[in-house]
Amino acid sequence: MNIQQYVNKGSFYKAVVEDGSDVIFIVDFTGNIQYHNASASQTLGYRSKSLIGKNFFEFIRPSTLAELQQKFKESQKRAYTEKVEFQFLCRDQTYRFLEFNAINLKHKEGLPGFILDCRDITQRKKDEAELVRLQKAKEQFLANISHEIRTPINGIAGMVNLLSQNPSPDEHETYLNAIKHSAENLKVIINDILDLAAIESGKLRFEKIAFNLTDLLPSLISTFTYQAREKKISLAYDIDEKLNKILMGDPVRLNQILINLISNAVKFTHTGSIRVQCTVEREQRKICWVRLEVSDTGVGIPEEKLATIFESFSQADESVTRRYGGTGLGLTIVRQLVELQDGKIHVVSKEHQGSTFIVTIPYPIGQVNDIMPQMPRLDKTHSLANTSQLRVLLVEDNDINRLYARSILKNWQCYIDVAENGLVAIEKIKNNAFDVVLMDVQMPVMDGYEATKAIRLMELAAELPIIALTANATVKDVEKCFAAGMNDYLPKPFTPEDLYRKLFDDLKIKPLNDAQPRPARVTEPEGVMYNLSYLRNVSGNNEDFIREMVSTFVQTVPPVLTEMQKCLQEKEWMRLSRLIHQIKPSFILLGIDALRANILFIEENSKAETSLSKVTQTTKEFIARCNTILPQLSRDILMTQP
Repeated sequence: MNIQQYVNKGSFYKAVVEDGSDVIFIVDFTGNIQYHNASASQTLGYRSKSLIGKNFFEFIRPSTLAELQQKFKESQKRAYTEKVEFQFLCRDQTYRFLEFNAINLKHKEGLPGFILDCRDITQRKKDEAELVRLQKAKEQFLANISHEIRTPINGIAGMVNLLSQNPSPDEHETYLNAIKHSAENLKVIINDILDLAAIESGKLRFEKIAFNLTDLLPSLISTFTYQAREKKISLAYDIDEKLNKILMGDPVRLNQILINLISNAVKFTHTGSIRVQCTVEREQRKICWVRLEVSDTGVGIPEEKLATIFESFSQADESVTRRYGGTGLGLTIVRQLVELQDGKIHVVSKEHQGSTFIVTIPYPIGQVNDIMPQMPRLDKTHSLANTSQLRVLLVEDNDINRLYARSILKNWQCYIDVAENGLVAIEKIKNNAFDVVLMDVQMPVMDGYEATKAIRLMELAAELPIIALTANATVKDVEKCFAAGMNDYLPKPFTPEDLYRKLFDDLKIKPLNDAQPRPARVTEPEGVMYNLSYLRNVSGNNEDFIREMVSTFVQTVPPVLTEMQKCLQEKEWMRLSRLIHQIKPSFILLGIDALRANILFIEENSKAETSLSKVTQTTKEFIARCNTILPQLSRDILMTQP
């Protein structure tokens, strides 16, 4: 029998209707069941033909019955009705989500009834509910992150404002400590997000180095002593004597696990105590299973929340974040760090009585000679002999970031040159020798990726070390840095120690031979409001080129200033915005940084037509200062013979 004969015989009706996966009902308009196929047994649990003669509506969840009856009534007017959801009572007394498409037999055969083709959508509904739950959790997480970031930023802004009001020495120190504390909180949030991204991408790598838990734990506990004392709770630890041995693993990640668990205990404990206990669970074949228990007498975790406490974006209660802060990622990171090291974690807790988090991780047992000598920590007394004479090109468009990095490098007695974007950096590298480039990634005109690619095509700079300075330190961003040709990356914000280790420990950068030319250091006359360093660098100190650029500036700016004055009189704010935008690049080229804030304020606010009285005042001040700078440029540059 061929396919056509199979069709003609009609055998496929049995395959589709009788043996198909969909549940087929034939009901009259009042809901009486006249037929159902065998799938009613597989999907709903009822025996063959056992529902015939019963009413379809008797099996519908009561709370949704009225709505479904209304859909039935509406369907009587149509030949075909699609995707009507309902819940049908199964033989085991549970309800399953079904969805029917209805063929109206009144329109086809003149009979008052429906053929209902019902598909089981229970799993889909569960997936949808889970998706909604995760979406709400992520929305809550984003709200938490927003709050957690804004709080320290507001604190920093407030302290900076107080520092500008001539505080006493004691107040000065208090404000600085508050700023430092807020900055550390921001770093914790950023590190949590980056750690989770690295873990979930599968790109997190674990060290396998020698360490001793009896050395690691006491110093870690001491970092929480002040917080515990401040809350008047006791903090103690106990280490099994059998753990006084060399273990092979990643002590930094172990530290991270303990920091998260102990900081949570401190956060959620208001009276009583916290205890950290480290024991050997078992030893076998030169593997030591280390058991870590962090117990507290804090608020505890409700029983219904214990199953989700380790999930991403989850805390025991949404109000937890409002009361205690945090990203909701700490325990997720802990669980994944433990499991990635073949360990296990679980929690025992009772609400209002406290919690105990239990971690077990297997570590190979090492030997004394596995311990590598520690690198000296960089501090105020650390020797910086090998930083002196280092030639550094700092490519950074943000004023604050530039000031911070320059201050660090200046303390190390480095030679520093600065570029505001990748294009300027390329020109500076063409005309000067550098030992290393610190390259911001996101910049106007030319970003760090494109600049690095261009530098790698330059014969003299093909091997020049380039370190990315990036606030986007996800795995994808890091891979993009390496793909562009960068040697390494340093996530922002970074400490002086971070930069030092990257330059001298990781990349082992050394100054070039002193015979090679150092970056040009040209200073302008004292008291001037311009800086021609950029023009000097891009032109290779070509005086004719510099004169031509200054001459063009001196000739083209005055007519624009006249037009700007006219815009003020006629209140043509949009035109004023276009004019200031037109001349903005010229001021950047000539290093007239003192007017940059004025230019940006005028451009943005005149375009948006906001703060117009301030726009008028600022524009008048800008024009007046330009009328001071223009003669100064003419006198210093154009009227001076080379």
